[in-house]
Amino acid sequence: MKRDDNIKIAIVTGLSGAGKTQAMKALEDLDYFCIDNLPPTLLPELLQIHQKTGEARPLAVAMDVRGKGLFAELTDVIQWLDENKVHYTIVFLECEDDILVRRFSETRRRHPLADQGSLYDSIAHERKLLANIRELAHVIVDTSTLKPADLKAYLNQALLGGDSSQLLLTINILSFGYKYGVPNDADIIFDVRFLPNPFYIDQLKDLTGLAPEVADYVLKWPQTQCFLDKFYQLIVDLLPAYSNEGKARLTIGIGCTGGKHRSVAISRELGARLTGDGIKNQVRHRDLHEN
Repeated sequence: MKRDDNIKIAIVTGLSGAGKTQAMKALEDLDYFCIDNLPPTLLPELLQIHQKTGEARPLAVAMDVRGKGLFAELTDVIQWLDENKVHYTIVFLECEDDILVRRFSETRRRHPLADQGSLYDSIAHERKLLANIRELAHVIVDTSTLKPADLKAYLNQALLGGDSSQLLLTINILSFGYKYGVPNDADIIFDVRFLPNPFYIDQLKDLTGLAPEVADYVLKWPQTQCFLDKFYQLIVDLLPAYSNEGKARLTIGIGCTGGKHRSVAISRELGARLTGDGIKNQVRHRDLHEN
């Protein structure tokens, strides 16, 4: 095949139920010429037809385990693309197991690998089959919490340009109290019990970190500002790596003893700094109203 720098192709693959249909609809809206469930061996022929017709739109093809034995040939086809210097991007869609199970239950669809045992067994087997392709992927998208509109915006940025360092990565900041347990869904947890505690100030004890006077007390100390500066910079520096791994959500737990004073004030300040830099985030206080 003669090299054509104008040919661009997105290969959409990933876990069954992770949203490939929605992704293909989104790419069609973005003016891609889309073909679903294409056997990998037909891709070179498709590209030759595309080249001969002079079609200006980029191609998007969905390939996954629905192709059964044919799907195994995708690795060879990718090697062919490299040898012919075809510009391609592999988009890999993944999702949390529990959400995949719920999606299959709600739609009453049969998993393509249903003969592997339970639905969880089928998903686990599919992950193994797709492990090598996932390693080759240029864009990995976790669709667990993405709405169709968000997925479309994500693909628009990832494939058609724009800043990909913070692709729709939502930062969830969660204040909590260690006395009530550590949150299970936190990706990063930081203990701020080293900061001066408003609980021991009579006029502040019965207030929370939402009160300006409590926040002022927590934030006025040099060690607090030093911590915030360094912790904030760490989070910002890590965002591109988390985004490139396909995470749609990063949960940061900020904990103090009771989850009412220091953790609340620090969480709000961290959220304000992120917002000030245009980074999407939301702040929640898990234990604010515990006795």
